[in-house]
Amino acid sequence: MKKARLIYNPVSGKEIMRNNLADILDAIEKAGYETSAFATTPEPDCAKNEAKRAAEAGFDLIVAAGGDGTINEVVNGIAPLENRPKMAIIPAGTTNDYARALKIPRSNVKAAAEVIQKHQTVKMDIGKARENYFINIAAGGYLTELTYEVPSELKSIFGYLAYLAKGAEMLPRIKPIKMRLKYEGGEYEGNASMFFLGLTNSIGGFETIAPDAMLDDGKFSLIVVKTANLFEIVRLITLVLNGGKHVNDPKVLYVKTNFLEASTLDTNKRMMINLDGEYGGDAPMRFENLHQHIEFYANTDEISDDAIQGIELEEKEAGEELVKEYKKLEEHEEEE
Repeated sequence: MKKARLIYNPVSGKEIMRNNLADILDAIEKAGYETSAFATTPEPDCAKNEAKRAAEAGFDLIVAAGGDGTINEVVNGIAPLENRPKMAIIPAGTTNDYARALKIPRSNVKAAAEVIQKHQTVKMDIGKARENYFINIAAGGYLTELTYEVPSELKSIFGYLAYLAKGAEMLPRIKPIKMRLKYEGGEYEGNASMFFLGLTNSIGGFETIAPDAMLDDGKFSLIVVKTANLFEIVRLITLVLNGGKHVNDPKVLYVKTNFLEASTLDTNKRMMINLDGEYGGDAPMRFENLHQHIEFYANTDEISDDAIQGIELEEKEAGEELVKEYKKLEEHEEEE
């Protein structure tokens, strides 16, 4: 039997994981995995270190249960390895963007675990910035700094409404940064209030910021907001909410790229980099898209065909292996 390791945050979602642990383990075992569990602690890199240990110990599947931060940590544990196990996620955080992109149930952790029983997977693109990996976003500029200023208690209680409230408070303070952004096939040099690299179409609870993002095409969705004018930013936010029409606005640069080199041209201005909602260092920084780097269980029945290049089914893989074995037997009989 294959082995799975559940890495879960026991305090995520008002201890929802701890209260449903038995049902979750049962659901994973019904998918064909001998399953064990590991509860994370506040110790730095706890989930990351356990994910690396489990992968190197030969586990076939690692299930990350918690918020997007827990998922990011687990990915950072296995992404540098040559032999990477499959991953599954059980959302128990605030916005759960990654679960939304993979169409994993976000209000029922047992149902999320049962997705593994469908044996549907997607080989997901992963971002790399220096020695760090990210699964959903990388960003820089004043517009991104609100993620650092929202207290964790507010995130837990109010979810992305806390981000919206903080964003409204910060809007009058937004200033442009003179940036140089080199990307596949082009370069932008000029003032901008933010740049944004997206790997999925779900960011901060919204699915219209990068409306045509694909999960496995090897490309980031790069968005550059060229203005810091309060009224223009409010207008762009309105266009985002109105079906993602901001991507055609002249104040926005929107392109697909497999890399980005970001730097600030004003040596007196610091540009902090946000990786999956957390501080990831300062520019200059290079970002690379690692094409189909980690295979995730997903509810592919509900993912739009426009969002994925290829769906991998375990049954298909198993069938291909049977064909190979059959051909070997035929060749052996012919030799005899």
